[in-house]
Amino acid sequence: MSRVYLDWNATAPLRPEARDAMIAAMDVVGNPSSVHAEGRAAKAVIETARRQVAAALGADGADVVFVSSATEAAALSCARRGLMGADVEHDAVAAWVDPVLPVDRDGRVTVTDPARSVLQAANSETGVVQELAQGLAVVDATQAFGKLPVAFNWMGCGMALVSAHKLGGPKGVGALVMRRGTDLTAQIKGGGQEMGRRSGTENVIGIAGFGAAAEAAVRDLAAGAWVRVTEIRNILEKAIEADAPETIFVGKSATRLPNTSCFALPGWKGETQVMQMDLAGFAISAGSACSSGKVRASRVLRAMGYDDTVAGSAIRVSLGPETTETDVLRFSEAWLKHYRRHRERAA
Repeated sequence: MSRVYLDWNATAPLRPEARDAMIAAMDVVGNPSSVHAEGRAAKAVIETARRQVAAALGADGADVVFVSSATEAAALSCARRGLMGADVEHDAVAAWVDPVLPVDRDGRVTVTDPARSVLQAANSETGVVQELAQGLAVVDATQAFGKLPVAFNWMGCGMALVSAHKLGGPKGVGALVMRRGTDLTAQIKGGGQEMGRRSGTENVIGIAGFGAAAEAAVRDLAAGAWVRVTEIRNILEKAIEADAPETIFVGKSATRLPNTSCFALPGWKGETQVMQMDLAGFAISAGSACSSGKVRASRVLRAMGYDDTVAGSAIRVSLGPETTETDVLRFSEAWLKHYRRHRERAA
């Protein structure tokens, strides 16, 4: 039987629109900083993608700076600025902020000084969606972009981070979106590309795929593609809950991303579950993909008040528009089979 991919928050499958745009960009020869016709053609590819990402993110009139990843965008926007954050932030953001903002049991963060704070729009591990205060210094929109209606101009923040491969674009390209005229010191110096904010010849092929993926993602969102995903996620959780009622569903009482289910069975290690499900033909994760392979309890769940037994037992199942009801029922059947074996060994 074919494998089932249930790790969309780690990376979404490449969209055909992105693939087509990237293939077309491969035939564009010039360096986008060159002034001749070939260079102008490469520059035009980038500027088309810049408009696509800005429109998809509701950032008309803002600057879109293409970078290698949301991780680089986090460093560019947060480093050495003395910003506050919470322990539920992604590692890429947490590395640069003072983790003093309080987090409740449902993963919701309280922000007291938006102008000096960073906040994620949605958590990659739990799917918990935050209420974004106006005037935030930085918003990490990486997981929300393409799954929820997100508008940079409406959020009223100074900067936002996004990544291509979370919405069906290629890996290795992201963007920092900022209010036009924002003063920002480049960390990568050289030729002064990207309006002087990020030097280095642009990844024309990746950027082309990002623009096409962003445009396709918001079109699918407007068409209601993620409404059905929510329904399928709920079917999965009901199937698990029916036969394993002691399972803890993290953040279930909060607003969550439509595709994300984080749940734990205390005492059954998350890494063990991931390996067992992989062998059974299902791709899932234990926490953020960026921290996979590190045998430790989830920092995010610990920040929410869960002990190490629960935090170390959590797995994340994240779906996409291509996920079917059959897929999640097959997964729940396989997971429950291993759950029963775990219970027997623990008895």
